Amino acid sequence: MKRITDRLLIGSFAATLFLLSGAFLARPVESFSELENRYLQKMPRLTWDNLLSKKFADEAESFVTDHFPLRADWIGVKSAAERLRLQQENNSIYKGKDGYLFEKFPEPNYEKVKSYVEAVKRLAEKHPDANISFLLAPTSIGMYPERLPWKAPNYPQEKVNEYVGSLLGDSADYLNGFDFLRPHAAESIYYRTDHHWTTLGAYYAYVAYAEQMGWTAAGLDEFQIENVSDTFLGSFHTRGQFGGLKPDVIQKFTSLHPIDSKMHVVDDNTDYDSLYAEQFLAKKDQYPYFLGGVHALSTITSKLDADQADLDKLLIVKDSYAHSLIPFLTKHVAEIHVIDIRFYNGSIAGYMEENGIDNSLLLFNTATFADNGAILKLAR
Repeated sequence: MKRITDRLLIGSFAATLFLLSGAFLARPVESFSELENRYLQKMPRLTWDNLLSKKFADEAESFVTDHFPLRADWIGVKSAAERLRLQQENNSIYKGKDGYLFEKFPEPNYEKVKSYVEAVKRLAEKHPDANISFLLAPTSIGMYPERLPWKAPNYPQEKVNEYVGSLLGDSADYLNGFDFLRPHAAESIYYRTDHHWTTLGAYYAYVAYAEQMGWTAAGLDEFQIENVSDTFLGSFHTRGQFGGLKPDVIQKFTSLHPIDSKMHVVDDNTDYDSLYAEQFLAKKDQYPYFLGGVHALSTITSKLDADQADLDKLLIVKDSYAHSLIPFLTKHVAEIHVIDIRFYNGSIAGYMEENGIDNSLLLFNTATFADNGAILKLAR
């Protein structure tokens, strides 16, 4: 009997390993995890140098960890175990005051940050006559460090933003998010359970950019503000798995003078009649409600009268913070080209030339910019 039990145990273990290995090999390789808001380890390169330096082994281990089948479910199991231990931090997410969750922000590698800023400057050098703006928005941990758990380590994002501004010089018109968001810090400008700013936070960024461009920004009284969801538990909640949190509210700002805007996603050659994808409000990740989520390249055209259009064309190179801001810009720009630098591999400078674009907005949050090698594509 014991021999049969042992065989069943060994067979079950072998079958589990076989099934997991098959699932690992069969599943598609992703480059970015929206769940964890970070880049995943790429397939390691097998070279003699990588083998001798142990780089291949380290990257292979990270690759398997990042692409393990049912990774999100395993994260949930780990989170549950940490909650039982009354931990205030799990999977790099802090449980802060006032129902806020925060993502750890360690001191960045300033040599990397410098190289990213140099890439921005290189783009500006290729287009000396272009009007390039650079907006760097802090994340919630940068805006509300006083809401962190007691003695939780945190590097000031303000130092990073100031450093970036000092390096940019006159290469681009710099918009430091602390300058225009801090006066509104007492308002709901960040989701409590997600890594993005709210639609209200995006609105204040829109106002700051409009003022820099010399446009007349629409006032809050020019929008109908509606709650489209009150069940949003975002990426920080998914990673941290802390219980007892009140869901966030997602708001839509609809102009009292509606603009007819359409979006074309170049990735799959699909057209949309709206900048909002309501089907995502029924899913766990609801932020893709704005623009339908992440696309490498898309264009947004708006029917504007001659006296309405402040600009014919604008290129936005961005991370997902731009998604809730872009609808505001349709009041001013007839044709907006949107590139997510993480997934677009063409030349940004070449794209501007090919499409006759002389105005560009580079928009990133501080956490993404400080650790985002994709920014180097700007120098191509």
